[in-house]
Amino acid sequence: MKKTILLSILLVFTAASIHAQLADSIKVYLLRDFQRSKSYTQEYLDAMPADKYGYRPNDSVRTFALQMLHLADATNYFASTATGTPNPRPDGLEKMKNPTKDSVVAAVNASYDFMISALEKTSPSTWLEIAKSGNRGFPKLVWFQKALEHQAHHRGQTTIYIRMQGIKPPRERLF
Repeated sequence: MKKTILLSILLVFTAASIHAQLADSIKVYLLRDFQRSKSYTQEYLDAMPADKYGYRPNDSVRTFALQMLHLADATNYFASTATGTPNPRPDGLEKMKNPTKDSVVAAVNASYDFMISALEKTSPSTWLEIAKSGNRGFPKLVWFQKALEHQAHHRGQTTIYIRMQGIKPPRERLF
């Protein structure tokens, strides 16, 4: 009986250790993904000439600058929601008057830095806790994943903007 109890205790501690190691590994990969996404997005920001940041392929879509500012707004929102940290730009970057290449690049990079910092400070042990925004409530980990999905979507949209300027867009950086 003592052996069974001892073995059960050992299995519980082993499972807890494996779970902690897995969660830490996921955090490492998420941090790498956001760091890679930041540098990949920077390539997009660099590829578009400063005088084309106001370009839009059609009147019904955002300009290149507004696409990137939307990406930054959402990244700030997702990080703030997941962690409960105040949004550094609650006024909304998309409302920026006459955005320039320099102001857009600074805002986008600041949003990635905010996300990376928020993720670094968040313990994986809290990732299944529900974080709410309005009437939406999801585990914190989901908010981080949605941030990656959202920024990839909008960065991808700007591929067309860049191509329509006769510029070859940056090469895919999935890994």
